[in-house]
Amino acid sequence: MVSMPLILQRLLPYAPRFSFLRSPQEASQQALHPGWVVLWISVWMSAVCNVPLWRELANLPGHGSLRSWAFMLAFMVLVTAGNAALLSLLAWRWTLKPVAALLVLMAAFGAYFMLAYGIAIDASMLTNVLQTDVKEAGDLLNWRLPLTVGALALPPLVWLARQPVRAMPPLRQVLHNAVLLLAAVLVAVCSVLVVFQDFASTMRNHTQLRYLMNPLNSVYALGNIATRPLRMDTRTILPLGRDARLGASYAQQDKPPLLVLVLGETGRAGNFAINGYARPTTPHLSARNDLVNAPNAWSCGTSTAASVPCMFSHLGRSGYESRSANFEGLMDVLQHAGLAVLWVDNQSGCKGTCDRIPNADTSAQKDPELCPTGSDCLDSIMLKDLDQRLANLPADQRQRGTVVVLHQMGSHGPAYSKRSAPERKPFQPECNSTALQECGQQAVINAYDNSIVETDHFLNSVLNWLAGHENKAQPAMIYVADHGESLGENNIYLHGLPYSIAPDVQKHVPWITWLSPAMQSRNGTTTPCLQKELAEQRITHDNYFHSVLGLMDVQTGAYKPELDMFAGCKKNAALAGASNKSVGSHRS
Repeated sequence: MVSMPLILQRLLPYAPRFSFLRSPQEASQQALHPGWVVLWISVWMSAVCNVPLWRELANLPGHGSLRSWAFMLAFMVLVTAGNAALLSLLAWRWTLKPVAALLVLMAAFGAYFMLAYGIAIDASMLTNVLQTDVKEAGDLLNWRLPLTVGALALPPLVWLARQPVRAMPPLRQVLHNAVLLLAAVLVAVCSVLVVFQDFASTMRNHTQLRYLMNPLNSVYALGNIATRPLRMDTRTILPLGRDARLGASYAQQDKPPLLVLVLGETGRAGNFAINGYARPTTPHLSARNDLVNAPNAWSCGTSTAASVPCMFSHLGRSGYESRSANFEGLMDVLQHAGLAVLWVDNQSGCKGTCDRIPNADTSAQKDPELCPTGSDCLDSIMLKDLDQRLANLPADQRQRGTVVVLHQMGSHGPAYSKRSAPERKPFQPECNSTALQECGQQAVINAYDNSIVETDHFLNSVLNWLAGHENKAQPAMIYVADHGESLGENNIYLHGLPYSIAPDVQKHVPWITWLSPAMQSRNGTTTPCLQKELAEQRITHDNYFHSVLGLMDVQTGAYKPELDMFAGCKKNAALAGASNKSVGSHRS
């Protein structure tokens, strides 16, 4: 009797002889040319692991016509050729299977996260992945992850494991790989030329597509990260603000300034009631009339890894992205000036901004009340031993003044439900799953809004703590989030999209300032003036470095007064003072 594999082989005499079409005897005797392995793995990754890309193309305006289908087919050929070109570089006897397997796994994981959260993959996103700690990674685990990755990766991996590959002499292998690479490049060029007009227009108007080509996006991003040391010296930190000195306000101070910088996590400005949100997410903050709210504030990046180093830098967003070297940051300059500084972290780290100053991590503490999940602590844990931490700082520096950073866990997703205490969950039902697509969008929003209620509680606690120090210090607080968040709009969740294509909700952040009467007097400004000044004015993280230096009266060549958000009211106060003095002199 003739076996089914033999019948199929006779029907397809020119097809590559897959292991599942051969008898065991044939499988052990006949090996497949490496070029066929490259081709079929490339086709699989292009067709199956690029569903997010094809879905995005299908949603473009005008889809459904014959021309649009031709464009999509040409695009698929382009991605296939790109994958083949990449594999052809490593299509050697001992590297082809491991590299192909690695690319398949990268494509499968990339496809899952792009499908589940609507993300795009670039160098910034992969930097976030590489800096993610175990707890953050655990929040992303759910049953959909292994199921999706298994469905996308297991078939080609099993085929690769069973499929013998033909060995070739080295020179012949070089020739074959070169021909394969050249053919892949030619096919890619031809596929673009066939639909060049549509291709140029689409890529110009829909730049997000370049971040969805899987796994080319991940390979390019990894290459960008790996070659970063060639473009800039990542090992050397250049000095900044070594000329920093304290201004005239310190000469005869009766009490030192005490500034708390609350670094928010995943704060979405539009979901803060103090910014006009319909829900009462900030009951404590909204009830106060002594806060300066800046409703038109924008972030430096769309992820913690991008935003935090940028906002503590003197360079601003454009300068930071194009920098050729790393510099010391805001906290270093404050320390150079002689102030006491401290960084308290309830997150996954300070991204290098606190490496040279005193710092503490509260995220792993054990407290049954403030760490109810056993793994993540609510942000109020940072206030628990704060007085003792400050007392441990050098006394001579504390006598001049103190700046403390409290880095929140805030609204870090996707486990939004873990970010609020049971008694601060007014919005129900809330999504308790990290697979946000399992929940209705309103349940996701409810869980996120509850985390904002928790942030409101924490900021109110910080303000109460500062009020308790007014008898011995001149306190102030600046709260600003590192970036925003997507909550399912257009099937996009979380954050981290490339800045140029990220929706505004990932870049529009809350920014709230409180100055005690003593700090206002010291700084030469007033809360009413700042409230009026910042009610509509657009500010960004570019203002952060210079505004903190201005508020703390630290003089250095790195300070730019035009970026100090307090400078306008200081100038108005100075002009008013000069005018009053002139009037008084004239009357006398």
